[in-house]
Amino acid sequence: MPETPAASPAPDTSAPLVLGIETSCDETGVALVRGRQLLVDAVASSVDEHARFGGIIPEIASRAHLEAMVPTVERALDGAGVALSDVDAIAVTAGPGLVGPLTVGTSAAKALALALGKPLYGVNHVVGHAVVDELVHGAFPERVLALVVSGGHSSLLLVEDTVRVTELGSTLDDAAGEAFDKVGRLLGLPYPGGPHIDRLAREGDPGAIRFPRGLTAPKDQAAHALDFSFSGLKTAVARWVEAREDAGQAIPLPDVAASFAAAVADVLTAKTLAACERLGVGTLVVGGGFSANSQLRDLMTERAAAAGVELRIPPIRFCTDNGAMIAALGSAVVARDLPPSRLDLGVDSTMPLTQVLV
Repeated sequence: MPETPAASPAPDTSAPLVLGIETSCDETGVALVRGRQLLVDAVASSVDEHARFGGIIPEIASRAHLEAMVPTVERALDGAGVALSDVDAIAVTAGPGLVGPLTVGTSAAKALALALGKPLYGVNHVVGHAVVDELVHGAFPERVLALVVSGGHSSLLLVEDTVRVTELGSTLDDAAGEAFDKVGRLLGLPYPGGPHIDRLAREGDPGAIRFPRGLTAPKDQAAHALDFSFSGLKTAVARWVEAREDAGQAIPLPDVAASFAAAVADVLTAKTLAACERLGVGTLVVGGGFSANSQLRDLMTERAAAAGVELRIPPIRFCTDNGAMIAALGSAVVARDLPPSRLDLGVDSTMPLTQVLV
């Protein structure tokens, strides 16, 4: 897929200016969107502070959000050339995510909404990963299928009119990105493991090792046709590596990485396109941090073309957590005149994916 965003439409100056705030994990994202026009997307990441722990530490992430919030808001306003008083609505991630980081973001959004006298919209982080594509490739058709894959989610969604969501399938255990991080740790790679496995896999043979494809056996199709499972795959990689080590043999890291990545991409692609065929949906959006994976992008592009499905994948800069996705979803909600959230809205670490707006 090309990484250059499609040409943006001329700004609709009559559309409300929406400020989006994202703090579900380790990125502090602030963006400004008018209609489907992205004016600015500012991000501050604390990922380097978590690397030595091999994972996200919620307390460290929360403190990093506190420190970054005001500077990131100021940077976004300066970049867009607007003042706070120009903002018409505030959108913020209310869930899913880590409770501490979510609380920092919603507290900032409440303060801004109260001070400015503007409506507040608590929106769904996962749905935002799909809707951000409207800023790149234009408005969604009436019905699209969305595959959102990240460190915490592997979710298959039917999205209607942008803001109505039906969850079709999800992961029963490890998400795709989580499995990559765990296998990366197993192979002695730095955290986060996903980018390192992706780079290694380009040097290896994806057919060198036949790792299992979770929930694809005939016995699993009746109950879990559109669900995902990667814990068995992770265990299979661990056993394969352990057997080689016990035999005193070298571990061909590129081949292991390529074969593992191919198994994940194969399952995600096969089940997603099967859902498109089953529901008669002709447009597929792939989002979330793991959608940056090159094997998934290449395989999904090839198979979607063969199936006659229009594939939309945002540029990599919109795959990881960012304020643009929250501002985009907030803008879609505002455009449909949905009621704003209350100023006492809470956060929900397990917010249902069918709940687009609090």
